[in-house]
Amino acid sequence: MNLSNAIARVISEMLDEKDEIEIQRNTLAQTLGCVPSQINYVISSRFTPERGYIVESKRGGGGFIRIARVHYDGNTLLMHVVGAVGQSVDEATCRNHLINLVYRELLSERDAKLILSAVSDSALRAVEGENRDRVRASIFKQLLLTVINL
Repeated sequence: MNLSNAIARVISEMLDEKDEIEIQRNTLAQTLGCVPSQINYVISSRFTPERGYIVESKRGGGGFIRIARVHYDGNTLLMHVVGAVGQSVDEATCRNHLINLVYRELLSERDAKLILSAVSDSALRAVEGENRDRVRASIFKQLLLTVINL
Protein backbone atom coordinates (compact mmCIF):
# COMPACT_ATOMS: atom_id res chain seq x y z
CA MET A 1 0.00 0.00 0.00
CA ASN A 2 1.42 3.40 -0.90
CA LEU A 3 1.80 6.17 1.66
CA SER A 4 -1.12 8.27 0.38
CA ASN A 5 -3.44 5.28 0.71
CA ALA A 6 -2.14 4.59 4.23
CA ILE A 7 -2.74 8.19 5.29
CA ALA A 8 -6.25 8.17 3.76
CA ARG A 9 -7.03 4.86 5.49
CA VAL A 10 -5.97 6.19 8.90
CA ILE A 11 -8.07 9.34 8.50
CA SER A 12 -11.05 7.33 7.19
CA GLU A 13 -10.85 4.97 10.17
CA MET A 14 -10.86 7.97 12.51
CA LEU A 15 -13.92 9.32 10.69
CA ASP A 16 -15.64 5.94 10.99
CA GLU A 17 -15.50 6.38 14.78
CA LYS A 18 -16.68 10.01 14.76
CA ASP A 19 -18.15 12.17 11.98
CA GLU A 20 -15.85 15.05 12.91
CA ILE A 21 -12.19 14.81 13.86
CA GLU A 22 -9.38 17.19 14.64
CA ILE A 23 -5.88 16.13 13.77
CA GLN A 24 -2.54 17.72 14.33
CA ARG A 25 -0.75 17.49 11.02
CA ASN A 26 2.75 17.23 12.52
CA THR A 27 1.71 14.57 15.03
CA LEU A 28 0.02 12.45 12.37
CA ALA A 29 3.02 12.86 10.07
CA GLN A 30 5.38 11.66 12.82
CA THR A 31 3.12 8.71 13.59
CA LEU A 32 3.02 7.66 9.93
CA GLY A 33 6.67 8.47 9.22
CA CYS A 34 6.07 11.08 6.55
CA VAL A 35 6.34 14.82 6.07
CA PRO A 36 3.39 17.07 6.97
CA SER A 37 2.95 18.16 3.35
CA GLN A 38 1.95 14.57 2.49
CA ILE A 39 -0.87 14.83 5.02
CA ASN A 40 -1.99 18.07 3.33
CA TYR A 41 -1.90 16.43 -0.09
CA VAL A 42 -4.08 13.50 0.97
CA ILE A 43 -6.59 15.74 2.72
CA SER A 44 -6.83 18.19 -0.19
CA SER A 45 -7.20 15.43 -2.77
CA ARG A 46 -9.35 12.85 -0.99
CA PHE A 47 -11.37 14.67 1.66
CA THR A 48 -13.06 17.23 -0.56
CA PRO A 49 -16.55 18.75 -0.58
CA GLU A 50 -17.31 16.73 -3.71
CA ARG A 51 -16.65 13.59 -1.69
CA GLY A 52 -18.82 14.77 1.21
CA TYR A 53 -16.31 16.37 3.58
CA ILE A 54 -15.76 19.81 5.06
CA VAL A 55 -12.16 20.64 5.96
CA GLU A 56 -11.09 23.51 8.17
CA SER A 57 -7.48 24.33 8.91
CA LYS A 58 -5.97 26.42 11.69
CA ARG A 59 -2.29 27.19 11.20
CA GLY A 60 0.38 28.12 13.69
CA GLY A 61 1.49 26.62 16.98
CA GLY A 62 -1.09 24.17 18.21
CA GLY A 63 -2.85 24.36 14.86
CA PHE A 64 -5.12 21.59 13.67
CA ILE A 65 -7.06 20.32 10.73
CA ARG A 66 -10.75 19.59 11.35
CA ILE A 67 -12.44 17.16 8.98
CA ALA A 68 -16.17 16.58 9.11
CA ARG A 69 -18.25 14.13 7.12
CA VAL A 70 -21.41 15.80 5.88
CA HIS A 71 -24.64 13.81 6.00
CA TYR A 72 -27.49 14.63 3.65
CA ASP A 73 -30.58 12.67 2.82
CA GLY A 74 -30.65 11.39 -0.76
CA ASN A 75 -32.63 14.21 -2.37
CA THR A 76 -30.70 16.92 -0.54
CA LEU A 77 -27.38 15.41 -1.58
CA LEU A 78 -28.53 15.14 -5.19
CA MET A 79 -29.63 18.78 -5.22
CA HIS A 80 -26.34 19.77 -3.56
CA VAL A 81 -24.37 18.00 -6.30
CA VAL A 82 -26.47 19.53 -9.09
CA GLY A 83 -26.07 22.97 -7.53
CA ALA A 84 -22.35 22.52 -6.96
CA VAL A 85 -21.79 21.55 -10.59
CA GLY A 86 -23.25 24.83 -11.80
CA GLN A 87 -22.74 25.80 -15.44
CA SER A 88 -19.31 24.21 -15.92
CA VAL A 89 -17.47 21.19 -14.51
CA ASP A 90 -14.32 19.22 -15.28
CA GLU A 91 -13.99 15.45 -15.50
CA ALA A 92 -12.13 15.08 -12.18
CA THR A 93 -14.88 16.91 -10.27
CA CYS A 94 -17.53 14.70 -11.88
CA ARG A 95 -15.55 11.64 -10.79
CA ASN A 96 -15.38 12.91 -7.20
CA HIS A 97 -19.12 13.58 -7.08
CA LEU A 98 -19.80 10.10 -8.45
CA ILE A 99 -17.51 8.49 -5.85
CA ASN A 100 -19.48 10.24 -3.11
CA LEU A 101 -22.85 9.21 -4.59
CA VAL A 102 -21.73 5.58 -4.83
CA TYR A 103 -20.35 5.70 -1.27
CA ARG A 104 -23.69 7.08 -0.06
CA GLU A 105 -25.45 4.28 -1.99
CA LEU A 106 -27.48 6.69 -4.12
CA LEU A 107 -25.88 5.40 -7.30
CA SER A 108 -24.61 1.98 -8.33
CA GLU A 109 -20.99 1.55 -9.41
CA ARG A 110 -22.25 0.49 -12.84
CA ASP A 111 -24.32 3.66 -13.28
CA ALA A 112 -21.42 5.80 -12.04
CA LYS A 113 -19.09 4.23 -14.61
CA LEU A 114 -21.62 4.83 -17.39
CA ILE A 115 -22.11 8.46 -16.38
CA LEU A 116 -18.37 9.04 -16.11
CA SER A 117 -17.89 7.51 -19.54
CA ALA A 118 -20.52 9.83 -21.02
CA VAL A 119 -18.94 12.96 -19.53
CA SER A 120 -15.29 11.99 -20.05
CA ASP A 121 -12.87 14.14 -22.00
CA SER A 122 -12.61 11.41 -24.63
CA ALA A 123 -16.39 11.28 -25.13
CA LEU A 124 -16.52 15.08 -25.45
CA ARG A 125 -13.41 15.37 -27.60
CA ALA A 126 -15.36 17.01 -30.45
CA VAL A 127 -16.46 19.88 -28.18
CA GLU A 128 -13.96 22.75 -28.20
CA GLY A 129 -12.24 24.38 -25.22
CA GLU A 130 -14.30 25.79 -22.38
CA ASN A 131 -17.52 24.76 -24.10
CA ARG A 132 -16.56 21.17 -23.21
CA ASP A 133 -16.96 21.82 -19.47
CA ARG A 134 -20.31 23.54 -20.05
CA VAL A 135 -21.62 20.67 -22.15
CA ARG A 136 -20.26 18.20 -19.58
CA ALA A 137 -22.10 19.99 -16.76
CA SER A 138 -25.39 19.87 -18.63
CA ILE A 139 -25.05 16.18 -19.50
CA PHE A 140 -23.83 15.27 -16.00
CA LYS A 141 -26.73 16.96 -14.24
CA GLN A 142 -29.31 15.49 -16.60
CA LEU A 143 -27.91 11.97 -16.22
CA LEU A 144 -27.85 12.26 -12.42
CA LEU A 145 -31.42 13.49 -12.27
CA THR A 146 -32.56 10.72 -14.61
CA VAL A 147 -30.68 7.80 -13.07
CA ILE A 148 -31.26 8.65 -9.42
CA ASN A 149 -34.96 9.36 -9.85
CA LEU A 150 -35.72 6.09 -11.69
